[in-house]
Amino acid sequence: MNKGEYWNPVLETLPQEKLRQLQLKKFQEIVTWAYDHSKFYHQLYADAGLEPGDIKTFDDIRKVPKMEKSMMRDVQGPGKDNFPYGDILCVPLEQVTDYRQTSGTTGQPVYQADTWQDWEYGTEAYCYALYAQGYRASDRIFLPFGYNIFIAFWAYHYAGEKLGCEVIPGGVLNTEARILKMQELRATAMGATPTYVLGMAETARKMGLNPPTDLCIRKITVAGEPGGSIPATRKRMEDAWGAKVYDQVGSTEIGHWGWECRQQAGLHVNEALYLIEIEDVNTGECIDRPGKRGKMVVTTFNRLAQPCIRFDVKDLIEWNPEPCACGRTFRLLLGGIKGRADDITKVKGVLLSPTAIEEVVRDIPQLSNEYLVVVTKKGDIDDITLKVELLPKFQKDEASVRSVLTDQLRVKTNLGYNIEFHPYESLPRSQAKSRRFQDQRPKLH
Repeated sequence: MNKGEYWNPVLETLPQEKLRQLQLKKFQEIVTWAYDHSKFYHQLYADAGLEPGDIKTFDDIRKVPKMEKSMMRDVQGPGKDNFPYGDILCVPLEQVTDYRQTSGTTGQPVYQADTWQDWEYGTEAYCYALYAQGYRASDRIFLPFGYNIFIAFWAYHYAGEKLGCEVIPGGVLNTEARILKMQELRATAMGATPTYVLGMAETARKMGLNPPTDLCIRKITVAGEPGGSIPATRKRMEDAWGAKVYDQVGSTEIGHWGWECRQQAGLHVNEALYLIEIEDVNTGECIDRPGKRGKMVVTTFNRLAQPCIRFDVKDLIEWNPEPCACGRTFRLLLGGIKGRADDITKVKGVLLSPTAIEEVVRDIPQLSNEYLVVVTKKGDIDDITLKVELLPKFQKDEASVRSVLTDQLRVKTNLGYNIEFHPYESLPRSQAKSRRFQDQRPKLH
């Protein structure tokens, strides 16, 4: 394959054995840095009886204690050193140039500090993704999101600039104005959540526009939700826009660790900049071969202000047994992120992942893009309701759609549902991350 397909040809085609050597070296360096510069990490490792010099082999990596979001929250905030970042910070406050925070969807937000070098590292990581998806200097990128304290698509903006693309910020515009600006300037690419990509297409049609023919968007990068790796959701987006849709994954604390290339064979893990481990959810054992799903543990190699070392993300992933036809040696994840370990919930004694419901709903063309799942408890029995919308031209098909939904949900999730059909456009819409799964059962204490 032409080397022009790779943002960093040397690292993206490095043999796996050499990648492992590079990862071990970088892991040793970041553990030493954190041990020497962060009170949080020094105490964490001292309590485990570990010193950086103990990490001599790849297997030794698993001796290093994991950390998670709740631990970061505990050391941050008012009354803590290095406000607001706490003892996890590894540099003087004067070296912090960028502030971000998590969305707080799973609790109190985590405050993220970056030095200028850290932000450049994050931008570089995103460049791997965009270049692999075919972005080039000839592209004109439209960014339909509001610039604020959340990471959102900030790195997408700066990576686009680094690739030489023309970047158009559309933050303060409403959806209709964004669509008109995209049309006026003939934007060729954009980035957004899957929810907003579908919502924009719906709005464009209401404006009398057909996105595949009236707009020039040919590449879309999605993030923030699992929909980009769900075939039915991807097909809806690609059909709505007449464009290729690529998935990209990351988070505020970690950065941009995975992405699809033009082959769309799964998520590449950027193994030059990150170490991804998969652990058995129940036993904690390392899963290093394809065929078994587990939770993801991530180490960010070059983020120095506030490192993430063996960070328990709780996303569920699985190694792909096949290499990618693109020629990259970075390993693939099969089917992207399968959900979150803390999202998997028992309903009527059955383990349920919300992404399985999305796959069923989005595969039925008579239904709109929106749906809502509500789990309640009636006495001692769980009750699960799925709320959906029929598209206007299929209003007479309710009985047949109900039958297909019932059958497919039973096959894919092993559960029966109360299926409610609601008027078109009556369910909540979102421009950011969707909240389509609501567990309203009383919490056990």
